[in-house]
Amino acid sequence: MSGDRFRRTRLGALACALTLALCAPATAATALVPTPTPKPSASIGKGEGTLQVLTYQGHVEYGGATASADWVAPFEKLTGCRVTRLDRVRSGEEMAEKARSTSYDVISASPDLAGKLIAEGAVRPLDTTLLRAYKDIPRRLRELPSTRDAGGKVYGVPYLWGVNQVMRVPGAPGGPDAVYRTERSAVRDTPLSIADAALALRKTRPELGIKDPFQLTPAQLDAATALLAEHDGSRRVYWTSTLEVIQAFATGEAHVAQALPYHLDLFERAGRTIEPAVKGPVTGWADAWLVGTGSTSPNCAYRWLNWVGSANTQRSAAAWTGLAPANVKACDGDARRLCDVYHARDDRELKRVLFATRPTKGCGGLGGECTEYTEWEKRWKNLAK
Repeated sequence: MSGDRFRRTRLGALACALTLALCAPATAATALVPTPTPKPSASIGKGEGTLQVLTYQGHVEYGGATASADWVAPFEKLTGCRVTRLDRVRSGEEMAEKARSTSYDVISASPDLAGKLIAEGAVRPLDTTLLRAYKDIPRRLRELPSTRDAGGKVYGVPYLWGVNQVMRVPGAPGGPDAVYRTERSAVRDTPLSIADAALALRKTRPELGIKDPFQLTPAQLDAATALLAEHDGSRRVYWTSTLEVIQAFATGEAHVAQALPYHLDLFERAGRTIEPAVKGPVTGWADAWLVGTGSTSPNCAYRWLNWVGSANTQRSAAAWTGLAPANVKACDGDARRLCDVYHARDDRELKRVLFATRPTKGCGGLGGECTEYTEWEKRWKNLAK
């Protein structure tokens, strides 16, 4: 599979949509590549023959959108493991519901769901010596709390990741709370976006004592949701796909947006001025692959983890989604520019990203009494109706 074909198909379509939108008046001023690893403590056994997969829309393509975007058929041919079920969802809420109702061999979960699955014992610890590319993932990503239990056992393998960067058109409000001070804004549609409001409050209201924006006391959660609600209204866009952000900026629906570095790069290449609204730490998230406790095909599951962890597959997935690959050896060809805009190979930049964890009553082990994710979900439903 050629990376060029992936990029022309997916990102070319987005660029075309952006170009068309910019014409409207705006109202705003594959084969796996083996890598040296320690000798495995054991080998992966014979494949069981079938695999059931749960993931996000766009994170695994099977040829449905375009024949060239197919990462399932090459996996099946290479391993002999047939993907008999591929469920793809658009939101964390939908993924959690699917995970409750169906048994999957592998799940690419967001941090909020990963924490829940690990805590409930719904996924099994991993033998990372069986994962060829595990050491090609930066330590910062490998050691994220969302992929481990309290004892340090590894349950998840990072796949694709992103950061939330506030951007604006020239003349729009700036500063850490810019996206909340105008009705013409776009916010990522997830309860974890409450953490971005908390991060803004960490600068504007230091008396609240916010340390980790993903672990908030009841008073801190009240303040963060109040900030989000201050200018909430029919003009605010709650987005789930990258194209929605492009359309919101291009048509003038949004003057400020919680977006991705990918969006900033895309507008720069289109000749449209969109600029960062604030400097400093940013929140981020990393989706990770986990193996279900009830998996009847654990050997095929490990083969899948090796497939989606390879540089070739991650390079294609990054080019398709506009997210950064966890495997830094994927940072060439079509993924080179994405790795550059996300600073994927810069350990210092990775350290300034506050990666998401599931909010818990125990404050993620920091001590004290915080609010659980279920409370975040309730607050979010009242906002993003």
